[in-house]
Amino acid sequence: MSFQPVQRVETRVFARLPERLRIKDRRSAWAFGKGSDQLHSFLEGPCFDRAGNLYVTDIPYGRILCVTPDAEWSVAAEYDGWPNGLAIHKDGRIFIADHKRGVMALDVASGRVEPVLEHVRREGFKGTNDLTFASNGDLYFTDQGQTGLQDPSGRVFRLRANGNVDCLIDKVPSPNGLVLSKDEKTLFLAVTRANQIWRVPLHPDGTTSKVGAYINMSGGGGPDGMALGDDGSLAVAHVGLGVVWIFDRLGEPLYRLASCEELSTTNIAFGGSDQKTLFVTESDSGTILSVDVGIAGRTLYSHM
Repeated sequence: MSFQPVQRVETRVFARLPERLRIKDRRSAWAFGKGSDQLHSFLEGPCFDRAGNLYVTDIPYGRILCVTPDAEWSVAAEYDGWPNGLAIHKDGRIFIADHKRGVMALDVASGRVEPVLEHVRREGFKGTNDLTFASNGDLYFTDQGQTGLQDPSGRVFRLRANGNVDCLIDKVPSPNGLVLSKDEKTLFLAVTRANQIWRVPLHPDGTTSKVGAYINMSGGGGPDGMALGDDGSLAVAHVGLGVVWIFDRLGEPLYRLASCEELSTTNIAFGGSDQKTLFVTESDSGTILSVDVGIAGRTLYSHM
């Protein structure tokens, strides 16, 4: 299959983690497999609140960091966990997919982090990774752990607004980022180790069927975080390749947004006054990149 040439767009550094917040005297067991058990940080999970503040996670050191529109950094919370993805609830709480502890929630005013869902039917999670809200308050999240092609047992769950939990699919080789389509009838799922984006139909009775590969990718480590444009386009962070791809609503590639730092382009979020700037966590360098893409992002939490 051939496409029109993909336009390359350069990113710029929006904010760099200051030296005072880089960890130099601690080690984290989360760093297993990263080549070193001592990291200054590993940023992921960007999301914006209604005031335009950007929240990101620092996975190995259990921190939620806040970056103001003027690129000023502070620690919003620090706790015993490995926080990965973030999503903001309509009541202002920040929900956290925590690899160690399940689904947590941060009350920003107090800085307190409390569990929301630590297990299902007395069974713990492999390692939750990312999460997203539907307009009715249902929460979708991935349970990735160490799954991959050698162990395709990753799962996707839905925590309904009424507290019930459904396992939508349980045979995924590394489920990672996820985002709902505009009509919320489809869940797009980044399957990192298969280097694919899957299309997961959502049926009214709460089940799914005919799950298929929507986009096949190559190189790098695979797709990670995703964000949806208001026009139905899909932005995909390709970790290990140092890019973010923009696909149109039919799945054809439009833009290749290139990192101006290193290759761990892990997660993305639309922001800015008009929601047309894409912000990217580049985890190796501890920076947040930005690029103007001319596509407005979809911000569900403000409509809930």
